[in-house]
Amino acid sequence: MKFLISKAEVIDLSSPFHGKTCDIWLNGGQIEKIEVSGKSSAIPIKSYKLIDGTGCFVMPGLCDMRADFCDPGYEQKETLESGSMAALRGGFTDVALLPATQPPRDSKIGINYVRNQSENLPVYLHAYGCISKDRNGEDMAELYDMFQAGAIGFTDGNRAIQHSGLLLRTLLYNKIFGGLTLVFPEDKFISEGTMVHEGEISTMLGLKGAPSLSEELMVQRDIELVKYTGGKIHFSAISSKGSVELIRKAKKLGLQITADVAFANLCYSDENLRDYDANYKLKPYLRSKGDQKALWDGIQDGTIDAIVSNHQPQDKESKQVEFAYALPGMITLQTLLPVLLQNKPKHVELPKLIAALTSQPRNILNLVQAEIKENVLANLLIYNPKQSWTFDWNYSKSENTPLLKNKITGAITHVVCKNKLHSPNY
Repeated sequence: MKFLISKAEVIDLSSPFHGKTCDIWLNGGQIEKIEVSGKSSAIPIKSYKLIDGTGCFVMPGLCDMRADFCDPGYEQKETLESGSMAALRGGFTDVALLPATQPPRDSKIGINYVRNQSENLPVYLHAYGCISKDRNGEDMAELYDMFQAGAIGFTDGNRAIQHSGLLLRTLLYNKIFGGLTLVFPEDKFISEGTMVHEGEISTMLGLKGAPSLSEELMVQRDIELVKYTGGKIHFSAISSKGSVELIRKAKKLGLQITADVAFANLCYSDENLRDYDANYKLKPYLRSKGDQKALWDGIQDGTIDAIVSNHQPQDKESKQVEFAYALPGMITLQTLLPVLLQNKPKHVELPKLIAALTSQPRNILNLVQAEIKENVLANLLIYNPKQSWTFDWNYSKSENTPLLKNKITGAITHVVCKNKLHSPNY
């Protein structure tokens, strides 16, 4: 594989070429040479296939900390193969998978399954293990066995850990071997029976809503547990202004806390529910415009470390029903980057946003960095911000998205991963 990417702007804060328009030579899966465009090179161009990057960005392959590929158990919604193809077309080269499978991934057998299957797939898949056995929220699963098998962290997915003692013991136990605890903050006793965020929209629609308090109480509790144990925790898919403020204060105290936000909570709000479109019925709930602004501010000031797809496929039988009976979730991998960039507020710096999709998730998960540097394995994408395409070729097995058949501006034209160059067709 010998390619020359010409005249593309590098977006990678760790790269000495960040912000510069460069020519990048790829040879045998490695980044062989990088030069500022316009300089003469000793490398013979004729032996390289040219990829014109004029007007494009080149950046590290995206890393997703939170996706559900439903495999095994719910293969009618998604499989490791279909999910990997959707991720690849969206520019993701690393994807961390939630353990919400059937059976739940609560032992090393499930971890080994993902690792073995990943070898033959176009992207790198990483497995979370359950915190609790059978995701029941009561008894601790075999964390160390899963860690040795390759688990990159432990979470019960969308099931919040209500049992304070279980979470305390998990934080202490993970300290011994450096395991990462990821939590979805929600007090189920407050949010039980709710379908949306509590506010003006829920009142107008006549739907029972959950207040932000249901999330913020758990964030505060878990911060106190981190203080007590000296452990580290990652807050998954925070959604409220109050949560951002609590995490900001906790970080200033020097606690080992990181956090991510779901793509949908940055790009949509509860106002998108006015027509009872079940595609916008999600977990965490879409909250107010004020919460949305606070989340973007958290990206800009570093309170929120990562942006996740929260890719959650649902089959038609689970979505094309009355709103009250629809299951939460949205497929997001193929459309995340262009839609996110279209919705980015002006005060949020592009390099910080890209870092939240690339280097920072890899830091949290202790994965090998994908860098735009010489003599490293190429793991990157090329993005054309002006190219338009129609989302009519869906690689996911599910269709629960409001964007299907829509025209989207901003296209990933090439992805390099696992020594292969992939060029999506639009």
